Amino acid sequence: MKNYYLYLIRHGITQGNLDGKYIGQTDLPLCADGKRRIEELCSTGIYPEVGKLYSSPLLRCLETAEIIYPEQKLMIIDELSEMDFGDFEGKTTEQLKDLPEYAEWIKGGVESAPPNGEKYGDFMLRCIDGLDSVFSDMMNNDITRAACVTHAGVITNLLCGYGLPKGRPADWLCAPGSGFEIILTPFLWQKGPTFEISGRLA
Repeated sequence: MKNYYLYLIRHGITQGNLDGKYIGQTDLPLCADGKRRIEELCSTGIYPEVGKLYSSPLLRCLETAEIIYPEQKLMIIDELSEMDFGDFEGKTTEQLKDLPEYAEWIKGGVESAPPNGEKYGDFMLRCIDGLDSVFSDMMNNDITRAACVTHAGVITNLLCGYGLPKGRPADWLCAPGSGFEIILTPFLWQKGPTFEISGRLA
C-alpha cells in the first residue's frame, strides 16, 4: 500500500509570540527575527522537497510558506488555522492568571473554551477535518510528499489525538520553523483515523 509523507511545519515567530501572548486567530505577520530564523533554517537544508504545499490561511503561516517554498503551488486549508482564544486573544498568562474563567479553561476537557472562544473538542474535530482535506487532495492528485505550514496548537493536537506512537502534549512541542514528518496510509486513516509519526524536522 502506498505511503504518503506530510511535513507539518510550525510557522515562524511573531511579536505576539515574543511577548508571550495568546495569538490564535489574531492575524499577525512574522517579526524580523521570525523571518531571519526561517531563512537560516532554509540554509541548513532541513526542509524536504515536496510536490505540494498546504497552509493555514493566517499571515504568519503564509509568510513562512513563501520563505521555505517560494516556487511551490499553495493550497490554503482554513480548518488548520490556530484555535480561537476568544477574550483571551492578545493577553498573557500573567494578565489572565487570577481570572476564574481562565483557571476553569486551563483544567481542559472537550467542552472547555475561553469566553467567546472555541471549545477544545470543536478545535480537535476541525483539525482532523483539515488534515483529511490535505490527505484527500494528496491521494486524488498522487502527491506522495507534501508540506503543511500551520500552528503549534494544531500540530500538537493532531499528534496527540491521532498520531502513533502515542505521547503527551509535551512530547510534540516544536520550535518556530520546526515540525514533524508523518506517514499517512489509507488503511490507518480509515481504521482510525490515525497516522504514523516518523521523525522530527530541525
